[in-house]
Amino acid sequence: MGSFNVPCPITDEQKKPLIAEEGDTSSSQSVQPPRGESYDLPDQPKPPRLATLDVFRGLAVLLMILVDDVGGIIPALNHSPWNGVTIADFVMPFFLFIVGVSLPLVYKRVSNKIAATQKAIIRALKLIILGVVLQGGYFHGINNLTFGVNLENIRWLGILQRIAIGYFIAALCEIWLTSNTTVDSPMMLLKKYYAQWVVAISLSTLYLGLLYNLYVPDWKFEVQITNSSNIPSIQSNTVKCGVRGNLGPACNAVGMIDRYILGIEHLYQRPVYRRTKECSVDSPVDAPAWCQAPFDPEGLLSSIMAVVTCFIGLHFGHILVHFKGHSERILNFIIPSLGLVFFGILLETYGEFLIIT
Repeated sequence: MGSFNVPCPITDEQKKPLIAEEGDTSSSQSVQPPRGESYDLPDQPKPPRLATLDVFRGLAVLLMILVDDVGGIIPALNHSPWNGVTIADFVMPFFLFIVGVSLPLVYKRVSNKIAATQKAIIRALKLIILGVVLQGGYFHGINNLTFGVNLENIRWLGILQRIAIGYFIAALCEIWLTSNTTVDSPMMLLKKYYAQWVVAISLSTLYLGLLYNLYVPDWKFEVQITNSSNIPSIQSNTVKCGVRGNLGPACNAVGMIDRYILGIEHLYQRPVYRRTKECSVDSPVDAPAWCQAPFDPEGLLSSIMAVVTCFIGLHFGHILVHFKGHSERILNFIIPSLGLVFFGILLETYGEFLIIT
């Protein structure tokens, strides 16, 4: 009886070559060196840094140093006591903007969103802890060599804490709120990151709604004074408010929220508004009581707009990632910038109409 061979079907896995051709990354087979030997693979080049962002960061650090060291001598390099703006008032927004621009470069390709989120949480916690240590009051006794901190008066919020909040929320949005849309035009850029814009607009609406519509009642605070016999005593002061939508130092919603949630004893004790005309040494007798009250410039409500500043940087970082031509980038930089300026002018001119009566 004759024999015959039945041809066996060849699977797709058997069709794959054992050694992938040069430039072929589709094969799942890898080339293994002989036992006891190893292949020296060339080092993968690191992606180039964005030089303009590094220069901008360096200029922001230089400006910060000038403000800290020379601001008390040159008024133009000191913070505005309340209304108005000086070059010193751009330092914090610059750093928040830089954080936002950096995020699209860091999370350009996220393979593991869970791991990226964990790293963002750890980095934000490190910034918060460092900020509490540096600005919470741990170094209040350097001159008399007494250290430590009184937890009843520790300052919970500060500059690094604000950066941490803005970084964390913006990083989460960059990791999780990004669609798979291919960007080839400004409209497609908005479509790809529309969810992030929804978050930014929602935060801005929340901030404006609370700022202009929260009722601020009268409030009290205590200060320690020393009489002519050098005997310290506690003086209680009452600030008359009973208003809604006030943007002055004494009766704004920003300070009220911090006093209720954080506690007035945990706020910044030397607010910059003490240099206003009402509180200056030119009129110490009839200065209002609130001139001695604490106020935190990095409070809870104002940190919402710090997050939005990171989102603005996030958008500019997206432009750098998706548009390579200088003319395209400049055009896409100018359009949202002018829009934000126009929106700011509207708020300055018609902001009182946002108050809900």
